[in-house]
Amino acid sequence: MYTLKTKIDTPTHLDEVITKVLTQMSETNSGAPEFAAMADQLTKLYKLKEIESPSRVSPDTLAVVAGNLAGILMILNFERVHIVTSKAIGFVLKPR
Repeated sequence: MYTLKTKIDTPTHLDEVITKVLTQMSETNSGAPEFAAMADQLTKLYKLKEIESPSRVSPDTLAVVAGNLAGILMILNFERVHIVTSKAIGFVLKPR
């Protein structure tokens, strides 16, 4: 099975802080009040990381767009060769 090769992300300062908090949590008793504070801090750090990372177009969306364009091109080519008129734009999926 193919996997998409992506750029290997180098750890940012935020990733290092998250790792430190996780290390401290693993060394702390889960019933301690410090553990709850660290868990809250970790939640905030992950929210920051989510905001920091750029959103990307999913491969599924790209496949749908490519399929729609291929279908339109096939219909237009058929119409050009066989002189049949139809509405190729009607086959395009409507955005949600």
